[in-house]
Amino acid sequence: MAASRSYTSAAVAQRTPRIGIALAGGGPLGAMYEIGALAALQEAVEGLDLNQADVYVGISAGGLIAAGLANGITPHEMCRMFIESDVDSAGEEHFDPAMLLRPAWDEFAIRGAALPVLLAEALVHYVRRRGRTSAAQSLERLKAVLPNGIFSSAGIEHFVRRIFSAPGRTNDFRKLQKDLVIVATDLDTGESVPFGRSGYSHVPISRAAQASAAVPGLFPPVEIDGNYYVDGALRKTLHASIALERGVDLLICLNPLVPYRARPAHPSGKVAQGGLPSVLSQTLRAIIHSRVEIGMANYSVTYPGTDILLVEPNQRDADMFFTNLFSYNNRRRLCESAYQNTRMMLWEQRRPLQETLAAHGLRLRLPVLRDTSLTLVKSPRKEDLFGLSALEDSLDALERHLKIAAG
Repeated sequence: MAASRSYTSAAVAQRTPRIGIALAGGGPLGAMYEIGALAALQEAVEGLDLNQADVYVGISAGGLIAAGLANGITPHEMCRMFIESDVDSAGEEHFDPAMLLRPAWDEFAIRGAALPVLLAEALVHYVRRRGRTSAAQSLERLKAVLPNGIFSSAGIEHFVRRIFSAPGRTNDFRKLQKDLVIVATDLDTGESVPFGRSGYSHVPISRAAQASAAVPGLFPPVEIDGNYYVDGALRKTLHASIALERGVDLLICLNPLVPYRARPAHPSGKVAQGGLPSVLSQTLRAIIHSRVEIGMANYSVTYPGTDILLVEPNQRDADMFFTNLFSYNNRRRLCESAYQNTRMMLWEQRRPLQETLAAHGLRLRLPVLRDTSLTLVKSPRKEDLFGLSALEDSLDALERHLKIAAG
């Protein structure tokens, strides 16, 4: 895992630093990565409470994670909800990846109902202009029958609404104790819209998260107040400037999507071997990562008073590139990999990081980073015949707490 940083010795040690968190998108894979990386940061940085940041900015999957943090849900709790969703845990909502694969039946029905009218119009157009137009030109108007998305994103909204309806949480931006912004793109103008800011704070958090995660072509645009919204990453990858404009001293950015750097000595590992999906994925990742690099360079000049920590996956991590996003086993492995690789990155960069963190009243827990016994994700349990799983969880949590406290 690689980290790029902009260090400016910005903090004033005599006051409590203002901390911002900006999370990019990346679909289910991005959510897995961000949960693992955030859990590692929470454990390894003394004085850092990811649920007490001054401002949160999220896009797509990052919007869901940012909203969870702002609502007081810790990265470890998110791991149980999203990653270990087949591990029994009383009273907790669990994420079912199958909800992302439900067809957009409403969209299909609307488009299908328009087919007879459009077909009739095409035939009339062809007959009236026979000899002056081709059948293909007349039938072109049938393109309006194509659905705007294949899968329904309603499951995302329902899930987020349920978890934020629990006591102590809220689905209302205006009732949050924290400053949360979820960015989506207005499909009709191409402009970025900051849900949570003035004029958009009345929109439920779950609806904003659904809109921000509406990847064009995959999910239909989300209608809110008569406007249609899609993925917030269309214009920017992180929208970190939203947090920087709030005058934060330290900004922690996570970007899960980086281009895969194949090893020339291993032809079987070439991106082209994966076919069109791999080629398109690599292209998208390269575009996204280049925008992040340009943004970081600009921020260091435009906001010299803020230290920026950018955390990204290792570009040689094949698991982050070639994986089945909806496999339970892969979800566990990838989240654990993100957790361990972030810990490794923090250890390798400990010297410059210590200096920067110290300026903000924070420090790395080096004994925690050296402790190779720490893990994040539990293995799937077999049937619990004696009801010991809850006791085992409690003992594991206590052991982890003692280790981190000792660091």
